[in-house]
Amino acid sequence: MLTKEMTVGQVLKLYPQTVQVFLELGMHCLGCPSSTMESIEGAALTHGRNVEELVAQLNKAIAVV
Repeated sequence: MLTKEMTVGQVLKLYPQTVQVFLELGMHCLGCPSSTMESIEGAALTHGRNVEELVAQLNKAIAVV
């Protein structure tokens, strides 16, 4: 299960299928060094997204596999 404290980089490395979730939410800078070290919570705040909803969507994406 993913948490909001995990970094975007950790999530992408462990669960590459989550790329689609980030892209669908307009979070396109996934390869940028700063974004890969940013927490999911930080990324959500930066992009004006609800962190709890983002975490839920990411967890749903990894549950499918």
